[in-house]
Amino acid sequence: MEIRRTRSQDRILKLLKELPDPISAQDLYIHLRGQSQSMGLATVYRSLDTLKKEGLVQVRTQPTGESLYTTIQEDRHHLTCLNCSKSIPIDECPVHDLEQELTTEHAFKIHYHTLEFFGLCNICQQATV
Repeated sequence: MEIRRTRSQDRILKLLKELPDPISAQDLYIHLRGQSQSMGLATVYRSLDTLKKEGLVQVRTQPTGESLYTTIQEDRHHLTCLNCSKSIPIDECPVHDLEQELTTEHAFKIHYHTLEFFGLCNICQQATV
């Protein structure tokens, strides 16, 4: 069954595919406002929520509480500094096998997963010594 998306959802999805980095809903709103047809910030949030539930968009929440959105990508895992918010990508996925097991065992359709470790980066550790 094909899910019908609104024009707003299509515009947001298109823009997310073009952007190289994750983006906040507010920054996404600013990008869209600069285009010919604007949409309200509430519409951006509603559209992102719908796209997330459809498994087309993933969200990652920063230590500051800000959510960053991207299209669904390969596993993305990070080491995130609680002091400066620097985020270091981790290439390995230590939970990939667990994801497959949970999908099978619980008949649960997993759209994506994230793994985030929080602590202090080397620079912030040096600054606190």
